Amino acid sequence: MATKIRLQRHGRKSAPLFHIVVADSRSKRDGKYIERLGSYNPNNDPATVSLNFDSAVKWVGTGAEMSDTARSILSKEGVLLKNHLVGGVRKGALTEDQADAKFAAWQTEKSTKADSLNKSNDEAKVKAEKEALANETKIKEAREAAVAAKLLEAQAAVEAAEVEAAAPAEEAVTEEEAPTEEAAE
Repeated sequence: MATKIRLQRHGRKSAPLFHIVVADSRSKRDGKYIERLGSYNPNNDPATVSLNFDSAVKWVGTGAEMSDTARSILSKEGVLLKNHLVGGVRKGALTEDQADAKFAAWQTEKSTKADSLNKSNDEAKVKAEKEALANETKIKEAREAAVAAKLLEAQAAVEAAEVEAAAPAEEAVTEEEAPTEEAAE
């Protein structure tokens, strides 16, 4: 029986979750499996993987084939490196302590890279937020200036209309006063 390490799809329509399983290569994608090794959630940023590491190394060591995605996930988690180091110990090229030291060095290097990447991503997000806030502030100030200019124009138009309305009324008052003065003389 050929065994295969592959993903089983679960979750809802647009939010998939995957189980990493060891299954008979003839079984259906979401069908019966031999052992569940872990889960993979691509919806998070970054994608999260929970894995039974020792069991995965055992199955890779026994020759289970892997799908492309499963191979990628297992490689990123270090299962393939650990299998390689175990093979070196088995052949006598390395001792158990040397293999453990190499694997620990790889893990620390991976975690420092991940930390620096997360730090740079956080800094980029903060910088982008500051730039967006500055742009929004500029737009807000421009809008406020435009509104203030329109208000001044409206006030000037109202004042001009009041002056024009007051001017004919003053002329009418002076014309009315003029005949009464003539009549009084």
